[in-house]
Amino acid sequence: MIATATGLFRPLLQLGLIPQILIGIVAGALLATLVPGIAGDVALLGQLFIAALQAVAPILVFVLVAAAIAAHRQGQPTHIRSVLVLYIVGTLIAALIAVAASFAFPTELALDAPQADGNPPGDIFQILRNLLLNAVANPVSALMEANFIAILAWAVALGLMLRQASDTTRVALNDLSNAVSRIVALVIRFAPLGIFGLVAGTLAESGVDALLNYAQLLSIIVGCMVFVALVSNPLLVYIATRQNPYPLVLACLRGSAITAFFTRSSAANIPVNLELCRKLDLDPDTYSISIPLGATINMCGAAITITVITLATTHTLGINVDFPTALLLCVVSALAACGVSGVAGGSLMLIPMAANLFGIPTEVAMQAVAIGFVISVVQDSTETALNSSTDVLFTAAACRARNTPS
Repeated sequence: MIATATGLFRPLLQLGLIPQILIGIVAGALLATLVPGIAGDVALLGQLFIAALQAVAPILVFVLVAAAIAAHRQGQPTHIRSVLVLYIVGTLIAALIAVAASFAFPTELALDAPQADGNPPGDIFQILRNLLLNAVANPVSALMEANFIAILAWAVALGLMLRQASDTTRVALNDLSNAVSRIVALVIRFAPLGIFGLVAGTLAESGVDALLNYAQLLSIIVGCMVFVALVSNPLLVYIATRQNPYPLVLACLRGSAITAFFTRSSAANIPVNLELCRKLDLDPDTYSISIPLGATINMCGAAITITVITLATTHTLGINVDFPTALLLCVVSALAACGVSGVAGGSLMLIPMAANLFGIPTEVAMQAVAIGFVISVVQDSTETALNSSTDVLFTAAACRARNTPS
């Protein structure tokens, strides 16, 4: 019986991971459409997959970053500076694109929505203060709570100290890193089943009816993100590498954006991105740091969400926004986006802070946040897909720029 089942599924198992994921998406959508009652139960597969990714990501990042820094040789380039420049410039450009689209297609919101739960930060300085406090958190609690700012800080510090350790210690740390990486590879192999459960559960629970009332707002947000993914990001990659960027762009979208779209968590997608970087043959010293860092600070999709919903709120309230103020919003959105935690819906809670620039009361801004949660089934998924795939794209661009003839 087992041999027969193995024979039946062998052609499917021999397919690559991406085709298997696509099959999972189609199967999940069909199940949610034809048998929605069963689809709710199948959602457990998706919950298990996300939980496994979230469980392994903190320890993977901690061990991988520490091992990479400990094994780093003096004078060996890591390209981290180039990656950081691309992260910052890409996020600012995304916010500018969101401003231009909001001015070209002004949108009005029905601000009678119920207020969303949560406590938004007061201003940008509070966000920066929280980032600094998170960086010095207890390392054990940081691993338990997936506080990646603290995990990165402690991993970097430990790695620097271990550079003076014996060769035996560094070899043991590298072996531990390889062991955790193999566990991650095992988890990722279950991605098709996990995404099958996520698609079935999401479509069965939410459907698409709730999105129709906010179709224009959603189309502007998603349109900006698609433009960034297919136009502005490739342009930055071309400037960095002087090569056709689209093979790399499409590889990152296939290998990272698909899983990120359904996990809706940049943090949960870190193991997927690290595996993709390995397949792209990038520098391990670079991507072991830039990928977890990108999941924390590279938030071009979040900058778009914050900007578009904030400007839609100002338009609804009849507040005139001039271009210099819009530019200020770009900067604030980009900085605020860097403070977004790598979890689903993180960017929405920063909208009240951006709205405060225009004197919009928090209780009104929180109604806009509630609208954001209505469309988050698509908005947050697309945002995470853009954020996460861009982490790999810019890391690859920085690594490959050194090989470009001047």
